Amino acid sequence: EETIDPVIDPLLGRHTIKKGSCIKVGDKECFFHPGFRLILHTKLANPHYKPEIQAQTTLINFTVTRDGLEDQLLAQVVNQERPDLERLKVG
Repeated sequence: EETIDPVIDPLLGRHTIKKGSCIKVGDKECFFHPGFRLILHTKLANPHYKPEIQAQTTLINFTVTRDGLEDQLLAQVVNQERPDLERLKVG
């Protein structure tokens, strides 16, 4: 599905309580480590999440296409053979 369980909304928004040391998940207060990272993944090829979710998260598209792989390979070859051209492209 393209929905996320509302019980993890406090984690997504980092809504901490008690001076930033706890977070309320469901009806329980849990210790919240400032270095905590939540990683979710989906098998959907092109998911569409609500704008609220997109604003609170970083979405990374790891879908690999043949054209994308060809572009990456070409960039590596150009970087090895003609670094001056690669600098012009990047710069």
